[in-house]
Amino acid sequence: MSMMAADWLGSVVTINCGLTLGVYQGEVSSVDGASQTISLRQPYHNGVRCPVPEVTFSAMDIKELKFLDIQNTATKPRSGQGITTKPSLVSAGRNGQSNRTTHSHATTNMFHSSTAPISIPLRGSSNSTGVMIPSQKRNCVRNGGAGGSVRSKDDECFGDRTNKDLDTDFDFEGNLALFDKAAIFSQIDGSSGHKALHHSAPAEQKPQSYRHDENILEGKPVKYKQITVPQHGGKYYCTDSGLVVPTIPYKLHKRLLEAAERCGLSPERRLEMIGVCSSQMALSLLGGPNRLSPKNSHQRPTVVLLCGPHTQGAQGISCGRHLANHEVEVILFLPSFFKMEDSVTSEARLYSRTSGLQVANVRELPVSPVDLVINCLNSHENPLLREQSWYQSAADWANRNRAPVLSIDPPISEQPQTVESKWILSLGLPLPLAENESRLYLCDIGIPKLVYSEVGISYYSPFGCKFVIPLHPV
Repeated sequence: MSMMAADWLGSVVTINCGLTLGVYQGEVSSVDGASQTISLRQPYHNGVRCPVPEVTFSAMDIKELKFLDIQNTATKPRSGQGITTKPSLVSAGRNGQSNRTTHSHATTNMFHSSTAPISIPLRGSSNSTGVMIPSQKRNCVRNGGAGGSVRSKDDECFGDRTNKDLDTDFDFEGNLALFDKAAIFSQIDGSSGHKALHHSAPAEQKPQSYRHDENILEGKPVKYKQITVPQHGGKYYCTDSGLVVPTIPYKLHKRLLEAAERCGLSPERRLEMIGVCSSQMALSLLGGPNRLSPKNSHQRPTVVLLCGPHTQGAQGISCGRHLANHEVEVILFLPSFFKMEDSVTSEARLYSRTSGLQVANVRELPVSPVDLVINCLNSHENPLLREQSWYQSAADWANRNRAPVLSIDPPISEQPQTVESKWILSLGLPLPLAENESRLYLCDIGIPKLVYSEVGISYYSPFGCKFVIPLHPV
């Protein structure tokens, strides 16, 4: 070993090996000029004490070498000086990898944090307790004074006690299993958890907890059976909010409409209300704003209306007029009859002013499936219409078309549905319809509350903020 290499022994140096290997600090224990290696004893790697007593580096792995302190103060070289015979030890090659660094023992847990200050104890110096050096700065603390406190703080952060668990991975799953989330939340929601959080409040004064969508103002208990009828239809339904809606027989339903007409709710006004609500439901079934928008005019939905010469048919024609006004392609099937109700004639006249089509023969209806079929073929007053040929041909076309069917105000019948409906829309209060797989909806037709009381019905509106609501069997 040359004389200059011997001067390095005992010096404290910082060796930067790049991002892959990181930064090492320690006391020079040996320098081999022939093999171009340098060894450090008691090394620190990225601010953490290495678990091995000595580390050896090859010149090819060293990016930068800095002297923090030299044992022989008479010949103290500057950073990057003192190596004249082998300059490759100071300026290492760029292609060096981790396999070029020889460790005396296998090292683990490589931390790539080079910003923490490092305190390295120096041997052979009586007035220095340690060296505080950030990896990005060259300032050295060599004197006494505050060195003792700095040494104690550094020992707490980077002492040997932190090295014993470096080879053990933290067991996240095992630690998480120790936390019983359900038990903790039940304790918080229960009286025991409340007492633990509020020692001064007695258990009987524990405030009620509310969800984010609940009203925090205290009110009267909700009465879910708020609609009572003098003649029950035999079935009960409930709304999404839990309100019970009973069915009524058709005779009571007819008396209710007659009472509403005497109070000023004429059939024309009732038809308009039904047309608006049923068309709004149909627009939602067709896709709403996702399907009906100015940017999507090339995919306009097609709806076929099957209507008879009666009040239910007039209701369907009113629905079709509103659908046509909302840029829906509507095709109205209304056969030519010798006698039709005045409401059907007036609604058909209004419909003829829209862009909708009207056909009188089933053969003129589309062969390919349409988006929606609205069934208004049946009549409450004349159930014999289902035996006529035009009715049967229209029902057969609807069942063959494979399009979903919405039936508006179908009558009570013990026979199975002629047209298989996916949705049924009842008016005011539901009728006791036959058991089927159809989804029942209820439409608000604008009957005042006092009109219900005139026919003996104690009424509370189940509609809330809507005009069409779903009903679920109880």
